[in-house]
Amino acid sequence: MRPAHDSFQYMSSQRVEPSRLEDEFPDPEQADNVVYDPTFEELREFASHDETTTEYGNASYISDQKSRSADQTKNLIDDDFSDEDWAAIEDALDSTDDYEFVCLDRQVGRHPETSFVCRLFVPKEYARIALSWGKLLQPADGEPDFQTLQLPEWDEQENQRRRIRVLPDEGLTFVLGSDYTGEAKKSFLRLFMLRAKEMGGLGIHAGSKRVHIEQDGDIETVGQAFLGLSATGKSTLTGHQCWLDEPEGAEMLQDDVCALLPDGQITGSEGNGLYIKTDGLDESEQPALHDAATHESAVFENVSVFEDGTVDFDDTELTTNGRAVILREHLDTASEDIDLEGVDQIFFITRNPLMPAVARLSPEQAAVAFMLGESIQTSAGDPDAAGESIRVVGTNPFIVGPEGEEGNRFYDLVSDNDVECFVINTGYVGPAKADIGVRESVNILVGAARGEIEWEHDDVLDLELPQSIPGFDPEAFYPPSHYEDYETELDAMRAERREYLDQFETLAEDIRDAVY
Repeated sequence: MRPAHDSFQYMSSQRVEPSRLEDEFPDPEQADNVVYDPTFEELREFASHDETTTEYGNASYISDQKSRSADQTKNLIDDDFSDEDWAAIEDALDSTDDYEFVCLDRQVGRHPETSFVCRLFVPKEYARIALSWGKLLQPADGEPDFQTLQLPEWDEQENQRRRIRVLPDEGLTFVLGSDYTGEAKKSFLRLFMLRAKEMGGLGIHAGSKRVHIEQDGDIETVGQAFLGLSATGKSTLTGHQCWLDEPEGAEMLQDDVCALLPDGQITGSEGNGLYIKTDGLDESEQPALHDAATHESAVFENVSVFEDGTVDFDDTELTTNGRAVILREHLDTASEDIDLEGVDQIFFITRNPLMPAVARLSPEQAAVAFMLGESIQTSAGDPDAAGESIRVVGTNPFIVGPEGEEGNRFYDLVSDNDVECFVINTGYVGPAKADIGVRESVNILVGAARGEIEWEHDDVLDLELPQSIPGFDPEAFYPPSHYEDYETELDAMRAERREYLDQFETLAEDIRDAVY
């Protein structure tokens, strides 16, 4: 094993004090124009002018922005702020007297090392954002660690354009010109992940679950985590009960963002709810998620709802990034816990048709999978490019700091904690699109948890592939069987992968050499 990296010393040397930041966020307990910590009932009343009530009795809203504004997002560690950026921040703070706000305090995380108080300011007219965001997290006490000021109509002013600016040291985010709830959500989770990294762990864009398996009359618990971009099946696999009968079973701990700590714990971030994709939400394939999404407590954003309240999860004319905030208490596969005491298995979710349904990875290959972050573009990131191939380091679009160091840190963490790693394809294999459905994926998860998968090294793919999986035929998804000249396709992909990894100057050479 190569020596562990002292990876993040750059943090203290490259931080920039924002001396130009003269004004402060309002004090919500003193300001006359702030409604501080309103109830959900009050927030829904404030947002009634925007609401459509669905057949389930829950609130549905439409936002102007239908996804995150990734191209307009900068943070002060990785990016230089222009004079215009600073002027926009100062103007935004100066303008806080011109609005009537709602202000909500919530806690991200429960673990003593990774819990933080978050404070969101949003104009009262956009109380729907606070309503949705507030249902994701638990109430908080104390002074805020992170604060976000979201001004949705910012870019409608003369000479102003949309921009999201993050001051990581100060825990401040300015969302200027977007009314998408996802911007509020990620403004806090981005900083949560950064703080986890600063304490020697790693923030990961992942879901986590426990699978309880009966072995020789005893119940064993296997901790699983899933790294994947939005809309690639992360919520589906994390929240799935795996069709196990008592005393066996599976429970979802966390759906979206976690912290992988040095001792192998995976601590959660959102303790009250989930922000799920609704497009194609199917009661037969995703019964638990469907039931929670159709409860009166859910909040819809950009979901197709007709005038009579009828909901159509299959209608994507409005957007392919429809969302629902659902409460954990109405998700029957959700545990009361959000922290995983120890992770045993990590799955990288891909939708690369050249990849098999599942493969087992060495620690170096797992770090390669982490760095490649291969998937398809989704409507959550860029609706115009949805369906195109994409790479996002760690499948995490919210990394702050050098990305190569994230791969080094990931290698160290999975090696030190003896974590078994896999790449799992939730899409299809080959040009004829041999589809890998939810049932196939769940059989893989259960087989891995039971330790019932027989693995053998495949010389063509240079990966450990399954020879047998109960209830699943690996041969049906063996990539060379689906291409006329698979090895040529594979060689081209490996060369491109290596070229991609070479851009990360700080990434360890033995990780680069493990390209598969």
